[in-house]
Amino acid sequence: MTHHISAMINSHPGAAGGMDKEKLAECIAACFECAQVCSSCADACLGEDMVAELTTCIRTDLDCTDICGATGTILSRQTGTNTDIVRAMLEACRTACAVCAEECEQHADMHEHCKICAEACRRCETGCANLLSTLA
Repeated sequence: MTHHISAMINSHPGAAGGMDKEKLAECIAACFECAQVCSSCADACLGEDMVAELTTCIRTDLDCTDICGATGTILSRQTGTNTDIVRAMLEACRTACAVCAEECEQHADMHEHCKICAEACRRCETGCANLLSTLA
């Protein structure tokens, strides 16, 4: 997945808004992967017999899905990049991923989908932090 993302970044006439292109591609991929995994985890939680006990997990998954998807989309736009907006989105995404990972980790021993989701959230959290560290 990062191959095509990197190819698009490299083919863009802009300069990736001054961001590290490799870290940008990794973060975009992590955001979209996390959005998909969180959405699937929420759906899997809805299918569990103990669904009432997973309400917070479902809500957190869905919030993370939306934030990660929006962050990946904003990071994919290279023309006229506003560093303040990018920074705010990365901070929000990093926070959402940390909260979602913590919630899913509470259920990871019982539900494999929560374990997978927590791992994807931690990867995205790291990707956001790595890209944030390169912003001026």
